[in-house]
Amino acid sequence: MPNSMTRDHIGLWGLIGVQALCVFILIAEVGIELYGETGGKSADGQPIAPNSDHDHNFEFVVIVLLTGSLASTGLIVRRVLSRHKRTDELLQAATGAFFELVQQYFDDWDLTPSERDVALLSIKGLMISEIAQLRNTKLGTIKAQCASIYRKAGVSGRPQLLSLFLDELIAKGMSDCKKSCPQARSIGHNLP
Repeated sequence: MPNSMTRDHIGLWGLIGVQALCVFILIAEVGIELYGETGGKSADGQPIAPNSDHDHNFEFVVIVLLTGSLASTGLIVRRVLSRHKRTDELLQAATGAFFELVQQYFDDWDLTPSERDVALLSIKGLMISEIAQLRNTKLGTIKAQCASIYRKAGVSGRPQLLSLFLDELIAKGMSDCKKSCPQARSIGHNLP
């Protein structure tokens, strides 16, 4: 079963296809009406007047379909853009929350400015040698700073350091989701 984003894409392309077809039909029908099959001139060279008793029902149906598909397209685009905006807002909030969480832990652990830099680079996934090169510091200094960070944090290495932050974010996310997502109440009730 396609997700809502896939349905929106299919719906959007389908409506655009209907619009294109309607525009083509309307232009062709109006062109035939105005110019006739002989190129718009009678046998004696006089322009052919548009057919005054022409039935405009077909044109009306095409115009209604085109207008409806344009309105539907507008609604879908608005919904997709709104969802995109909300996703961006949530991502920015999560990024800000993570940074605040990291800073709070660093304050609690009383890390020095150098240890904070090393800890952030470590959390980002850089290797000790990369951190040393980036900070223009000896490898031994970075190893000592990492050991100090792990000791102050009460962990044995980088995976456990990262796990502290992820566990906190997951717990907060589950707590927030339980308030607004009925499915999470039954799924995540055993999580810490």
